[in-house]
Amino acid sequence: MASRRIEDLHPDLQPLARKFLEECKAEGIDVLIYMTYRSNEEQDGLYAQGRTKPGNIVTNARGGHSSHNCVDPDGKPAAKAFDAVPRRGKELVWSDPALWNVMGCIANDVGLKWGGNWESFVDKPHFYIR
Repeated sequence: MASRRIEDLHPDLQPLARKFLEECKAEGIDVLIYMTYRSNEEQDGLYAQGRTKPGNIVTNARGGHSSHNCVDPDGKPAAKAFDAVPRRGKELVWSDPALWNVMGCIANDVGLKWGGNWESFVDKPHFYIR
């Protein structure tokens, strides 16, 4: 049940995500939020990537240990993180350090934390609250 919906983010994160998108747009950066909530099973599938499944390692978090897996007391999605990527037209731009750095600064300015600042496992697409 992976989601891209801002409404599947924690209520405290929703306005920050919207502000982030607005500020990026003001800087001329078109951003796609491609992941908000994902189930524990989906998280486990990503965790297996590069370990027991083909591909590169993309996460160090197992299901239930990711900010993407949070739910509210009623069991509804309430993710405390989203993944986003800049784009030019329909092209996703994964390897432009300048764009990522601007997005990281904007994230900080609106009150978000950024995985691009992590030292041991840099995760530039990851934006979150604690």
